[in-house]
Amino acid sequence: MRVVVQNDINRAYGSRGQQGRRGRRTGARGALAALAFAALVSGCSQPEGAPVHPAQGAQRLHAPPARALDSYATKLRAAYAARVAAAKRWGLAKVPLQAPPAPAQKPEITARKGFEVDDQEELNLPPVFTTIPTKQKIVFLTIDDGENKDPAFLRMMSDLKIPYTAFLSNYLVKDDYGYFRKMQAEGHTINNHTLTHPYLPGLSYAEQKREICGMQDIMKKQFGKAPTVFRPPYGNYNHDTLVAAKSCGIKYAPIWDEEVFVDHWEYREDDRSLHPGDIVLTHFRGRADWKGTMVDDMRRFLGKVTAEGYAVARLEDYL
Repeated sequence: MRVVVQNDINRAYGSRGQQGRRGRRTGARGALAALAFAALVSGCSQPEGAPVHPAQGAQRLHAPPARALDSYATKLRAAYAARVAAAKRWGLAKVPLQAPPAPAQKPEITARKGFEVDDQEELNLPPVFTTIPTKQKIVFLTIDDGENKDPAFLRMMSDLKIPYTAFLSNYLVKDDYGYFRKMQAEGHTINNHTLTHPYLPGLSYAEQKREICGMQDIMKKQFGKAPTVFRPPYGNYNHDTLVAAKSCGIKYAPIWDEEVFVDHWEYREDDRSLHPGDIVLTHFRGRADWKGTMVDDMRRFLGKVTAEGYAVARLEDYL
C-alpha cells in the first residue's frame, strides 16, 4: 500500500495558517500523525521476511562519521608521537611546530624596496626579496652552495619533516649529484646558485648569462627540470644579473633576512628579530669550516624559531 501524505502536511500548515499558533501546532501534530500512520501501514503491507527498501530519496547509511573522526584523530596522535620521538632523538628542546597548509592564493611577490634595478617593473625582471608577505608566524629555511654533504643532516630533516630549499653551485655539487637527488626525493626543492659562485656584478652580461643558464642546463640534466628560482652568490647582483636570469627562465631571486651559523645568528634588520615570512640563510658546512656540524646548525635554527612560536614552511608553496 502506498500512502501519500504531502497534501496533509500542506493543509496542516497552509489552510490553517490564519488561525494562530495553536492552529499551526494542531496541524503539525496531525501531519506527523499522518506520517506515522503511513509508515505503519506501509510497513505492515510488506510480506513477512521481505526486505524493507529505503523511502524514495533516502540515502543508505555509511560508516558513522564518528568512526572516521576517531581514525583521523588516531593518525594525528601517531604523527605527533613520531615528531616528539624525532625531536628527542635529535636533541631538540621542543617539538618543531607544523606549518599551515600552503595558501590557495599565492601572495604577490615584488622586489623589496631599495632592492630594485632600473626598469624592474617595465621589463618584468625577477624580484629580489628577503621576506614573503604573510601575517602567519612562518619562516623559510634556505641552504646555499652544496659543499658539505652530511648524511645525518638528510636523516634529521626527514625525521623531523622540516622543509627547506637548497641553492646549488655546480663546482661544489658535481662530485655527488646523488646526495641532492635524495634530498629532492624527500620533497625538498633545489634551485640555481650559478656554476662557480662568482661575484656576478664584476662579470659581463654574457659571462653572467653563462653562469646562470649553464647551471640551468646542468640542473635539468641531473635533476629533471630547470628551476625558476635563483639566488645570486653573496646576494650581489646588478641589472645585467636579473636580465640574464630572466632570459634563462628565472622568475624569482630571493636572498635572505637572517643568517644562522652553528654558534650565532646574523640579522639584516636593526631590530635583530625574526618576522613573519622571513627567509633564513645557512650553508652546507661542517667541522672543517664551523665549530660543529650541519645537525648542530639545524639544532640551533630549530631551537630559536620554535621557541619564538614560528613554524618552517616551504618557500616554493608561496611563489
